[in-house]
Amino acid sequence: MMRSAPLSRAAFTTRKPPRAGRPAWKQAEEYKRWLRKLRCAACEADRTDANPIVAAHVDHAGGKGVATKVADRFCIPLCDECHRRQHRMGWPAFERGLPYADAIALASRYWSEWPGRVAWEREQAAAADARVSA
Repeated sequence: MMRSAPLSRAAFTTRKPPRAGRPAWKQAEEYKRWLRKLRCAACEADRTDANPIVAAHVDHAGGKGVATKVADRFCIPLCDECHRRQHRMGWPAFERGLPYADAIALASRYWSEWPGRVAWEREQAAAADARVSA
């Protein structure tokens, strides 16, 4: 009688399917790069090597689901210190100290002032038209 080779442990584990990634309409990498060159929206600090500016997502702007981020258009520039403070305090308390006392309104203002916005929106519209035509 011939014995079969033992099965590896991997044969008994299930693999998670690969993540789909964020949809293109939620991604604006150039916008986030532009934000990182600005001053902190909370304390107006310039970026330094010790305290860089990050593009902080305003989570309560809508469109956030389980394990997903809101669209990049709802980012504001925060220095690393203020970003950590925002995480400790939570958005409701943190945004009271921001201009307009409203992080979503502030994010909308930055988005409207981004020099690359019109071209980005045109690209997104063209991509959507191409998907519909296909």
